[in-house]
Amino acid sequence: MNAVTDIVLSEDQDAAFARVTEVLAAAGIDLAGGGLGPPASKGDQTLAVLGKAGSGKTILLAQLYHAMEAAGVEIVSGDYEGRRRKERRTLAILAPTNKAASVLRNRGVPATTIHRVLYTPVYDPEYEKIAEWLAGRGPRPETEVLDDTALDRAKAFYDLHKSVPGALASAGLRGSDFITGWKRREEPLDIGFVDESSMLDARQFDDLKEIFPTLVLFGDPAQLAPVGQSGEMVFDKLPEQRQLVLSRIHRQERDNPILDLAHALSDPDVGFEQFERMIDDAARSDDRVVVAGRVEADLMARSPVLVWRNATRVRLIQAFRKAHAAPDDSLLPGEPLICDGLELPLKHRKKRLDLEARGLIKGAQVIYLGQGRRPGFSRLHVLGAPEPQVSAASIIKIEHPDEEEPFIPFAARMGAAFLHGAAVTIHKAQGSQWPEVQVFGPDIYAAYRAGRTEAGLPLWKRLAYVAITRAETRLHWVMRYRLGKPTVPLGTDDLTVPPAPDLIREIDPTLSLEHPEGG
Repeated sequence: MNAVTDIVLSEDQDAAFARVTEVLAAAGIDLAGGGLGPPASKGDQTLAVLGKAGSGKTILLAQLYHAMEAAGVEIVSGDYEGRRRKERRTLAILAPTNKAASVLRNRGVPATTIHRVLYTPVYDPEYEKIAEWLAGRGPRPETEVLDDTALDRAKAFYDLHKSVPGALASAGLRGSDFITGWKRREEPLDIGFVDESSMLDARQFDDLKEIFPTLVLFGDPAQLAPVGQSGEMVFDKLPEQRQLVLSRIHRQERDNPILDLAHALSDPDVGFEQFERMIDDAARSDDRVVVAGRVEADLMARSPVLVWRNATRVRLIQAFRKAHAAPDDSLLPGEPLICDGLELPLKHRKKRLDLEARGLIKGAQVIYLGQGRRPGFSRLHVLGAPEPQVSAASIIKIEHPDEEEPFIPFAARMGAAFLHGAAVTIHKAQGSQWPEVQVFGPDIYAAYRAGRTEAGLPLWKRLAYVAITRAETRLHWVMRYRLGKPTVPLGTDDLTVPPAPDLIREIDPTLSLEHPEGG
């Protein structure tokens, strides 16, 4: 049992905790005695904690985080990092996407994206004084930008949530107001924990090893490997003694029909027809599994249908837009989008960092709020981002079946590119979870008929495993290509109330970071 909390670790979790503790001791962090010192050894100190859904990887990560915080290790959250001190020891908890990081934050673990640690912000000196005070590393500032009441409000918020941008927002500011630019991190940190590490590609892994002498990867070997890596995940190359496997399914995950179905896929004797019969049996006895004869349009607005084939994705998106009577030449507020990358030339590298730091990274899930104040701009809500509201130069692409080029209803000359997000491929859904998930069964059947394998396992089983484990509380297994009519119109009332218009920062790649944008 870990003394930090009352949670009792299983035998395999306890063994993994002890092994990670040994590696941390070599890095100068004594969890047992609570002492911090310089690293006792150098070289590659990378471990992988591996296990399928429900095996307790997140619980173990949280336990290690609490133990390290209690030992005096400083947590690098990505929203503010003070001046470096020689004596400090640091931990950063990372995830590949904002949505994956938000899953951890919702469980009390201060996670951030890999990008927010690879690149560090440059602060306005006046706001840096406030941030240092909030973080407990400086005196209460005397400043004209916030009065005493606002400072007290910011401090109360920070003490509760440990977020500098959130604290400044509570005082009537945006956290982005004190960030004047971004730069590549120049100095290394100490310890890095990476969740959803099955999503890492080789380049990201190399970047992380440059920054973190000690790196612990938490991953699910049953998920899909990144595109272009031949079915191999970065932790597959680690020596066997550096791969810690969690096999037990924990008490709180037992009697969960969704996880039962996921783990049934590991049985080599289970074929597709038998698996669908298992889904039928689960649905008859538990309402957390639903066998659906159609896709529900209402769910697609916030939880995309998960598919294998791009052609299916495009057809479902068009059916969704038609059901909502969306015009061909514009978007309706509330329509979901997926960031497809940044279309910026090299000379606008600083703007690229600015966009990415605000959550507009490839694969980010976004809700369209409306047009910005200038042509080509969109007001957006970035799901899972600590500061979700932003207005950015946008290139919106609407795809149509049997057409190679997407229709672009409006676009800036350069900026963040978006595809529609009412349906996404299972590959892009990795790292995300939603309360209810619709899995398009005919596509899984198509993968079964294709007979393909990935890393020695049938592809359809990997696809089904990833898809159904995206569901937190309810799985909808869709059997037919049909769409139910929406019962409510698209809207944005379910999202965080956006700030006043003058507090939404518009990101224009053609303007300098050092000067405020015009309205």
